[in-house]
Amino acid sequence: MERRKVTMRYNQLGKSDLHVSEISLGCMTLGTEEAKAISIVHEAIDRGVNFFDTADLYDYGRNEELLGKAIKGKRSEVILATKVGNRRIPGQDGWIWDPSKAYILEAVKESLRRLQTDYIDLYQLHGGTIDDPIDETIEAFEELKQAGYIRYYGISSIRPNVIREYVKRSNIVSVMSQYSILDRRPEEEVLPLLAENGIGLIARGPVANGILTERYLQKAPEQYLDYGRAELLELLEQLSRLTNESRQLPQIALRYVLSNPAVATAVPGASRLEQLLANLAADEVMLTEQERDWIRSISKANRYTAHR
Repeated sequence: MERRKVTMRYNQLGKSDLHVSEISLGCMTLGTEEAKAISIVHEAIDRGVNFFDTADLYDYGRNEELLGKAIKGKRSEVILATKVGNRRIPGQDGWIWDPSKAYILEAVKESLRRLQTDYIDLYQLHGGTIDDPIDETIEAFEELKQAGYIRYYGISSIRPNVIREYVKRSNIVSVMSQYSILDRRPEEEVLPLLAENGIGLIARGPVANGILTERYLQKAPEQYLDYGRAELLELLEQLSRLTNESRQLPQIALRYVLSNPAVATAVPGASRLEQLLANLAADEVMLTEQERDWIRSISKANRYTAHR
């Protein structure tokens, strides 16, 4: 396959000096097969992707290790994002939530080692609740920034109350949150708040676990948020009216998310090269204002009720 750069758009991430590709790569779904994972990352870089998101939690740290190997010799070409806060207990299954300053200052060293780099462009808190020691967490990120271990920090959260506290009390440049045609919860509370404060949204789940693809008959679950399977299939059938030979469902889904000016980048995952290429094709797709309004009219304006 010919490797070539595509005409990728880049957006400033909040008030930082990071300019991220509007379509990025969420690395969680890369898998643990080294050659395959590295080839997907290299293809993404060759096609203009510069923002790669991982976490110390993914595959027990193996995901960071694979990404570190993939970007070796290419570090200057990428903006590297990872996450912290989920602490594994040696000898035990699962993990515990630990947003303490002591743990963050320790965990970053392991992420740096696995990623084979001496700095992280964007270090993100991987979750959080309103009962966390938020000021202590912020202090940890600020110290890491001053020491040069990280360039900027943000949070990954779907909780409006938590996001609001970090917007008010910290210097976050980004919020990663789930956002798609099927999950429009950020539109009412989160996106306006971020736009007002110059903070960029990193949209995860833009194709809703593969539901917003041509495989929706196989991928549509019995329930997704407040959609039942019958509602999902009806909506997806309606959305298919917007498709044509050059504009398929995944590209429409990604373009809808990216049409909000508060969104800096969308981070779909890819476990196969074909998925990566389908996602990147969204860079050449546009939706009219009328089409965006129509999508909003046929989908649900979900609200945050739980997970506040």
